[in-house]
Amino acid sequence: MATDAEQYEQQNVHEVYQHIADHFSSTRYKPWPIVESFLKGLSPGSIGLDVGCGNGKYLAVNKSVFIVASDRSENLVRIAVKHQPHSSIVADIHHLPHQSASFDFAISIAVIHHLSTPDRRVQAIAEIMRTLRRSSASQPGGKLLIYAWALEQKSSRRGWDKGDPQDIMVPWVRKGKPSEEQPQTFNRYYHLFTEGELEQNIEQAGGHVLESGYEKDNWWAIATPKTDP
Repeated sequence: MATDAEQYEQQNVHEVYQHIADHFSSTRYKPWPIVESFLKGLSPGSIGLDVGCGNGKYLAVNKSVFIVASDRSENLVRIAVKHQPHSSIVADIHHLPHQSASFDFAISIAVIHHLSTPDRRVQAIAEIMRTLRRSSASQPGGKLLIYAWALEQKSSRRGWDKGDPQDIMVPWVRKGKPSEEQPQTFNRYYHLFTEGELEQNIEQAGGHVLESGYEKDNWWAIATPKTDP
């Protein structure tokens, strides 16, 4: 039985992306610099995940790696699947259909800020961490790059900053052709992360933060699974 949080996200996140998938995809085509650098820095032959892949715009960045992409939106996955030879599937971030400790890397870009409780955000990060290989004497552990919208966006057109609400609804206006329909507005739920919050969530999820920072109104972090003491 779905929890209140799951039902809330279904209505205010998942159903919205089903409706706006094509229009959303048309606006998402340029890789963010740090994500591009992370992917291009991977060893040839690496196998990893793109969790919450959207239209799959990051799948073509490094042709020397293989990515299993996933998203909750069937309509976005139908777009992402065009990026061959990579694999694109429908999957929930809390229940990834992958074996534990199997992947060299993972990215999750602009996804966990759509999860509506602290526990669900930590659980999602832990689920991705579960899929990454652990460090050993012969090789380091797998790495996760994660991005989430920042509350500190004072210099952006949105103007949010410390002291503003962290849990908000952000409108998406889908413009139809003049002969077809009037513009429609869909509201999406976002949790805006404060400085240090993403790193704290990663530590709570069993990850070790390797580096982190701020880019284009987002907090980002690269982490690896903690090794057993």
